[in-house]
Amino acid sequence: MKLFSYLLSVSAYGLLLMHTACISTSRPIETGTRHADYVDPYIGSDGHGHVFVGANVPFGMIQAGPQNIHKGWDWCSGYHYSDSVLIGFSHTHLSGTGCADLGDVLLMPFTGEIRTLRGEQDNIQNACSSYYSHDKELVSPGYYSLSMENGIRAELTTTDRTAIHRYTYPGGTPRLLINLKEGNGDRSYETKLKQTDEHTIEGYRFSKGWSPRHKVFFVLKSEQPIDRLDVFLNDKPAGQDSLKAPDVKGVLTFKDNPQLVQVKVALSSVSCANARMNLETEIPAWNFDGVKAMAANRWEEALACIDIESEDERSKKIFYTALYHLFMAPTLYMDTNREFRGHNDSIYQADNWTNYSTFSLWDTYRAYHPLMTIIQPQLVSDWVNSMLSIYDQQDKLPIWPLIGGETNQMPGYSALPVIADTYLKGFKGFDAERALSDMVASATYEKQRGIPYVLEKGYIPCDKMPEATSIAMEYAVGDWGLTQMAHKMGRTDIARTFEERGRAYEKYFDRHINFIRPKMEDGSWRSPYDPFRSIHGWGDFCEGNGWQYTFFMPQYPEGLIGLMGGDEPFVAKLDSLFVAEGDMGEHASSDISGLIGMYAHGNEPSHHVAYLYTYAGQQWKTAEIVEFIQRNFYTDKPDGIIGNEDCGQMSAWHVLSSLGFYQVNPSNGIYVFGCPLFEKATIQLPEGKTFKVIANKVGNENKYIQSVRLNGKLYTKSYITYEDIMQGGTLTFEMGKRPNKKFGTHPQDRPKSVESY
Repeated sequence: MKLFSYLLSVSAYGLLLMHTACISTSRPIETGTRHADYVDPYIGSDGHGHVFVGANVPFGMIQAGPQNIHKGWDWCSGYHYSDSVLIGFSHTHLSGTGCADLGDVLLMPFTGEIRTLRGEQDNIQNACSSYYSHDKELVSPGYYSLSMENGIRAELTTTDRTAIHRYTYPGGTPRLLINLKEGNGDRSYETKLKQTDEHTIEGYRFSKGWSPRHKVFFVLKSEQPIDRLDVFLNDKPAGQDSLKAPDVKGVLTFKDNPQLVQVKVALSSVSCANARMNLETEIPAWNFDGVKAMAANRWEEALACIDIESEDERSKKIFYTALYHLFMAPTLYMDTNREFRGHNDSIYQADNWTNYSTFSLWDTYRAYHPLMTIIQPQLVSDWVNSMLSIYDQQDKLPIWPLIGGETNQMPGYSALPVIADTYLKGFKGFDAERALSDMVASATYEKQRGIPYVLEKGYIPCDKMPEATSIAMEYAVGDWGLTQMAHKMGRTDIARTFEERGRAYEKYFDRHINFIRPKMEDGSWRSPYDPFRSIHGWGDFCEGNGWQYTFFMPQYPEGLIGLMGGDEPFVAKLDSLFVAEGDMGEHASSDISGLIGMYAHGNEPSHHVAYLYTYAGQQWKTAEIVEFIQRNFYTDKPDGIIGNEDCGQMSAWHVLSSLGFYQVNPSNGIYVFGCPLFEKATIQLPEGKTFKVIANKVGNENKYIQSVRLNGKLYTKSYITYEDIMQGGTLTFEMGKRPNKKFGTHPQDRPKSVESY
């Protein structure tokens, strides 16, 4: 046991030194503060975290925040902690993704004469950009403020669909640049800017980027009268109005040179009229501080879903920041009249449900969605209905939908395990028959990557398309969930068909080398084969290698244990993963980070792996690794997330694991025990119920579960069910310094992949 722990530490030590090199920006927390006061939005804004920094409300359609010049991968959110040049404040951002997009309707306050911007060699955006420093920046849930080196102080806060900006100018002639050309890595193809009255500007920005098409209509209303709007095309004067140009920019000049300027900006995917309606509905008056207070209260309400009791203030800060990151996406995608633009460019209306977009499903099906069924159950059916609506728009369930477009990013059809899990947990707010039909149709959709090979051969040949092996293995996760849902609905015909597909892993497992191995079209193994090798985008695996994907069977770990010959050989192989050393090659994916041997916590395919020991009766080893990851790969520094945040998945792993459990199989409601982090956590449940997790003597070296009680009764299982959690009650862990190697060893006490809800 000591040797195993030592090898884990040595393997991660070099990376850990690099990861914790940044100076913390954390502020001290006073006793008795609100949950939101523990949030440090800078965590994850440096390194490869890619989180959004700015003002929004939970799951809001608008994310109003600062934007840097796009410089590559680490600027996917539009902002990076290392930067010091601001080009404005935009209204849509991604959080934690590995691809860039959005950055719509960019505003930049400045002072100066417009004539200095009219020369053919001048660029308006460059002329209006400003340096800034973090010591003059203030960000908290729902609020962002920055005093720029150009002397202007900017403040932002939001409602769901509307942002309000407050600019304090130092003197001179106050102006405001409206930039419809710039986004964050996308390309505008049609823009419009028009003044409709003395206080109002409206327009739109249509662009192509990661999302193949998204349309953003907006209305901007100024509290101060507008003296004039100067419109520029390609940074050249173009009069008072411009239509159907890809790069419209405008400069507002205000009457009487006010030193305080307030503007409200509302968005819509449908029309300027809808944007105006959103603005008038959500912020009818000029009350910046009132909107700021409402935003702060909404964040406090959201973050209060879990109450942590601990003397470890640093860990609470990390925890509540992780919880904060969970509420950045999915994003509301519907106007106040319930209209929205679909993937087919048609207008839809969500009559009795709320529509959302920005589903990073390949990431979030693993931990984020299973967690949200506990802490935000009121949203879950709406998310499923949003996915079913997307099926109607594009003839398949979503892969990675982004505000009106399907990115088709990442392998698999990861809506399937999410929908199956939702149904199996008893949610009734959607049509289950329709959902099952859409799932079957998506799983047999021949335009989907590799599906013709799945239907014909039962596997995807690695010599026919890149990432073939991981694509097929991801499909199997969805197929397994579909199977369990069909079983419960009495559709044995469907269940029979997809159960075999859910075991597709078996077709790729080479018993001679005990590794997953890509298979050629003629049925032979790829040769030569190096399980260490990774080729980003064009290799056999998506953002991983053969080591990582050898353990990728979260839907049925018992089957994997059987393929490896039983508990002891499986544990030995799993031990070797955490100490393996090898060269992944010069083309390895940058996403493979947070390494412990070949385990990669910085990327999602590894996220369930630490919990697999419990399926083989060695829960204590799960506790060792989970505790190590929690303490070392989640910090309170700007680079405090070891990989891309990925719309909440990285933080969801930490939140669940901090509570002491994790749902390995994404579609069966079994939460496997790991290592609780806090002395007491209270989860707020519907109907006034609570579920309390108490960990006596936790901390220091006390990471091992000695015994468990559920509602005061001795509990010998190494997992807990969703049903038991949602009934409310108290789960009590007795923790200690030495592993209780008898806990969870009996087969009947281990988690099972097909256990009934």
